[in-house]
Amino acid sequence: MRSVRARAALGATLVVAVALIGAGLAVLMVLRANLIDQADLQAEVAAREVAGELATGTPYGDVELDDEEDHPVQVTDEEGGVVLVSKDLRAVTGTGTSGVTPAPSASAGASPSPGEDDDDGDDGGDDNSRPGRGEVSNDDPDFSDGTATVDRTTADYRFAAVEATTPDGVTLTVHAGAPLAAEQEAVNTVRGAMLTGLPVLLVVVAGVTWLVTRRALRPVEGIRREMAAITASEDLARRVPEPDSRDEIAALARTTNETLTVLEASVERQRRFVADASHELRSPIASLRTQLEVAEAHPELLDLPGAVADTVRLQVLAADLLLLARLDAGEKPGGGSVELGALVREEVSQRTGDRIAVAVEVPEGGAFEVNGSRGQLSRVIGNLLDNAQRHAEERVAVSVAADGRGVRVEVRDDGDGVPEDERERIFERFVRLDDARSRDDGGAGLGLAIARDVAARHGGTLTVHRADGGGAAFRLWLPRPA
Repeated sequence: MRSVRARAALGATLVVAVALIGAGLAVLMVLRANLIDQADLQAEVAAREVAGELATGTPYGDVELDDEEDHPVQVTDEEGGVVLVSKDLRAVTGTGTSGVTPAPSASAGASPSPGEDDDDGDDGGDDNSRPGRGEVSNDDPDFSDGTATVDRTTADYRFAAVEATTPDGVTLTVHAGAPLAAEQEAVNTVRGAMLTGLPVLLVVVAGVTWLVTRRALRPVEGIRREMAAITASEDLARRVPEPDSRDEIAALARTTNETLTVLEASVERQRRFVADASHELRSPIASLRTQLEVAEAHPELLDLPGAVADTVRLQVLAADLLLLARLDAGEKPGGGSVELGALVREEVSQRTGDRIAVAVEVPEGGAFEVNGSRGQLSRVIGNLLDNAQRHAEERVAVSVAADGRGVRVEVRDDGDGVPEDERERIFERFVRLDDARSRDDGGAGLGLAIARDVAARHGGTLTVHRADGGGAAFRLWLPRPA
């Protein structure tokens, strides 16, 4: 089932079905329990009425057994023998004995004879010689389910067992039943209604869920169609429609448009990079080819220093392009430890061809360790020093100092500085200000872009400010190891 709407409708239907079935079973159980409680009460009342008459000494034949069909009665003695049953009771189960033929003992429940009354009278009217009153047990009766056949009609009953003691001290057990027909009819009616209404309700739930899900997913379909069109046309300037709602689908549309914006900018940056790289590579290659062709025709005119310079320029540009490609591919710096103070001293000591000597300001005994790639960080410092050499008048200085939870390397020159509105633009690739173009001796405008990308890959920052004495101050900040 691939459709989200179908899965949502099926899931909602299953959840509702489980909930309704559980609720229906609970309702049936509660209803049945209440009806059985009512039947228990009726059976107990009927049993206690008969037990009360027996406890007063009423002979078995004189006990009133009304409503035999509604409340069948069976009375047994201590030995389990049947002493009294309702009229027309043909069979019974669930009372402990299935007997329905009374066989009372000669002494149990018999009325006193006239002669015995006279003998008692001769004793002088002593009240203590007459039988006392029996009693009915106050304990909770025992209940059981069973059946009874009254006048050829068999039905289910709920029986209550109540003990009664006659005035003669005979203990009898009265079993009186209450019909369960009403309980069964009510339960069957409710169950039938549930079985009839449940499928209808589930169909309604499935249909409503299908329609609601279809309406909710309609913007998603619009987003999908637009993304398919963008893929087919490769036009990253297009955007997916954003619904007016503030739900997850609207957030998805906004995120998709933001992703398209970033992707468009990335593709555009890549196109500019390829175009600028092609342009920058064309110049040294063309110059080198020209010199080689002239040397081939006129060896005496070979400008060997110029050819070497063009080759070096081409080599540096190729190395810069390869590094940028690795950075764009997400290459992470190494996890080694680099001491920035020693790295700065080493980098400056190797720059023997600079036109301006570089002043190094590194505190003695300072610990300026960071994690990262030694080669890439050395490249950053070298690029910053190259940039300072091109723009400085008389002074270039580099300093290393602790800065909060990191280390700050600052390269300063006494040139004209960077205009405030250009301080972010100079970090773009192949960007050279007019002044830089007039003084450039071969730079392609990649040094500062590489330096910022490397700083970002190391979790740091690279910014430019105005130096205290004028000129530019480039600040490289890198975090210390945790």
